[in-house]
Amino acid sequence: MSTSEQTSERTDRTARVAIDVGGTFTDVVELLPETGALRFEKVPTTPDAPTRGVMAGFAATSGEVSSVRTFTHGTTLGLNALLTRTGARTAVVGTRGFRDVYLLGRTDRRVNFDITYRKPKALLERYDTFEVTERSWHDGSVVTPFDREDAARVARTVAERGYDAVAVCFLHSYANPAHELAMREVLAELAPGVTVTLSHELSREYREFERTSTAVLDAYVKPVVRRYLGALEGELRTAGFGGRFLMTRSGGGAMSATAAREQPVSLILSGPAGGVVGAVALAKALGMPDLITIDMGGTSLDASLVLDGEPVLHQGAEFEGMPINTPSLYIHTIGAGGGSLGWLDAAGALQVGPASAGAVPGPASYGRGGDRPTFTDAALAIGYLGTETPLGGTLRLDAALATKALQPLADELGLSVPALGRGMVAISTTKIMGAVRAITVEVGRDPKDFAMLSFGGGGGLVAVDVAVELGIPTVVVPPGQGAFCAFGMLLADVQHDASRTVVAALDELDPALADAQWRTMEDDARAALAEEGFTAASVVMARSLDVRYSGQEHSVTLPLHGDGAAGPLDAARVAADFAALHERQYGHTMTDPVEVTTLRLRATGVVDKPELPRLRERTAADGPLQREGERPVFVNDDAPAVPYALYTREEMLAGDEVAGPAVVTEHTATTVLHAGDVLRVGSLGELVITVGQR
Repeated sequence: MSTSEQTSERTDRTARVAIDVGGTFTDVVELLPETGALRFEKVPTTPDAPTRGVMAGFAATSGEVSSVRTFTHGTTLGLNALLTRTGARTAVVGTRGFRDVYLLGRTDRRVNFDITYRKPKALLERYDTFEVTERSWHDGSVVTPFDREDAARVARTVAERGYDAVAVCFLHSYANPAHELAMREVLAELAPGVTVTLSHELSREYREFERTSTAVLDAYVKPVVRRYLGALEGELRTAGFGGRFLMTRSGGGAMSATAAREQPVSLILSGPAGGVVGAVALAKALGMPDLITIDMGGTSLDASLVLDGEPVLHQGAEFEGMPINTPSLYIHTIGAGGGSLGWLDAAGALQVGPASAGAVPGPASYGRGGDRPTFTDAALAIGYLGTETPLGGTLRLDAALATKALQPLADELGLSVPALGRGMVAISTTKIMGAVRAITVEVGRDPKDFAMLSFGGGGGLVAVDVAVELGIPTVVVPPGQGAFCAFGMLLADVQHDASRTVVAALDELDPALADAQWRTMEDDARAALAEEGFTAASVVMARSLDVRYSGQEHSVTLPLHGDGAAGPLDAARVAADFAALHERQYGHTMTDPVEVTTLRLRATGVVDKPELPRLRERTAADGPLQREGERPVFVNDDAPAVPYALYTREEMLAGDEVAGPAVVTEHTATTVLHAGDVLRVGSLGELVITVGQR
């Protein structure tokens, strides 16, 4: 084929690309719709210039940027700005008399019995809080009109002090946003360079502190995210991109880049959401409705659940004690990744993480200047990792550099390097067990009732060890495990979440009024999705409501099905469904009156779903699966290494079986199984490991 023919073929394709920027690596997945083929790649993350790493991800695909129809992107940019306190200089404007809502917060204390606990540093000081004369009641009626002169005084002060962003949260604006809209007009006139966030545009629910916190978090990261997206869109445009640009969101769906610029708070906890979306799709395809997921990347590990084929969704999240009043997947994160550093605490005990070597310089074995021992170096020292297969096709680990980094710590502890490596891996495994127990045992679920889905660059190294300790019988490793979060992003539908606070006894709630509220939310969502290119046939509306027993503080979200999902509310059916849900979640029901607190809507723009290509079965003509050799693995401290059979995943076909001990290497990750474990390759290319008894 001539060069011109090759170029024409590449340009005519309509590929889909997902790029997930992690702390150490940027994962890339490319889908070619014509063949259904999936291509997984990894490139280094570039913290100093984030867009450079993303464009390097595009360069790693097989086609041109101009051939990409849909680009879905996940980034931790907003989260990192919060972690490092490098967001925008932010002011808060509230109702007169309520200046301190944000700094006072709630009077409860989440961390008990910990004398070392220190409240996380706030994003701003009292000097940065302002109040304006205005007030509305909870039903939206105005008790004190908006004082434009007072608002102008505040706006001029904001401009004079040089704030980058302002969060506006007036009392009961969820019921009547008119005063917040008026404040934006005043700020636009007198402080035109300031980015403005209005609380009602993020959350139309009661609870002033939660709404204020959400608005502050949004304002704090908005200038950072806007600059990044603006720069990235410019580079994509220059490269010829003209397709749909989506961002993953904390609730598991996606949002347009335009919407992300206006509501970046929805991106803060979106990093691992793609993996959970992919896990749900795989759970349905494999007929495994209940999964524990562990996603071990370069910096952290994220654990989550799939129950009855669906992710666990919370109607609010929290970052360092600061509420985020937007829907979010239930994900438990700990500092246990491939780059987690080994160190000694004040008592001389070995610890691993949460500090990480990150992308720069990375683990010592990467050969990029790192000289401190990390989990990756430990895994290489004990044989879980090797030097034969380059990570991501380009990065070959250096065993000598790993040993050099581990040696000083080993000497200080009086251990051999392999014994230290075993200790570091064991500590990380214990921490991961704790994360899994937090989402299962501590909330009344037995890990033995689940299979474990392991992904991320490091998940396959520890999954079987964790499963053994928790009694989990099966471990599943998906195809392209090292870039599985990016694969999940390809499956993410565009979502718009809306809510309205309506606190009323269930038997007193006017069904027609509730239906009218839902219809208003639906009309707004349809208009937004139409603007984003979705036809009516590809839009799905899902109604739900928050219900509780009268006198309770917290409620549960009850999906509406059947006629109630599109028409007047059936109070008797809601009461029965609530009783069943309460019984399932809490083990009991009550005779107390039932009340509704919030009406919710999730509007979904359904995207075409890629299907995982089927892996053909091995035939007699193929011959048996061949091992690539052996690798010595240190299984016990200071005991001689045990030979583990070495296999290449890309050579495996459906139906292949491997008995442990063995190591399976692939383009983006490595999987370890021990004596007694049995691996079978499924029809989608998944590795299903039956965990042996120890």
